[in-house]
Amino acid sequence: MSDNVYKSIELTGSSEVSQEDAVRKAIAAAAKTVKHMRWFKVTGTRGHIENNEIAHWQVTVKIGFTLDN
Repeated sequence: MSDNVYKSIELTGSSEVSQEDAVRKAIAAAAKTVKHMRWFKVTGTRGHIENNEIAHWQVTVKIGFTLDN
């Protein structure tokens, strides 16, 4: 493992489909501006209920990335 310095950000993705889709959406959004992403960690999951059914998943993730040298 090389000597890197990492920074992390926290995002919440949402999806009507699944928890995994919510995570993928958060990572895709971050990829538009964040370079060198290396890992993610799910830190929270919640949902929105409408008419007694799951309407949206909301998943909070920490995304770690290396800083430019």
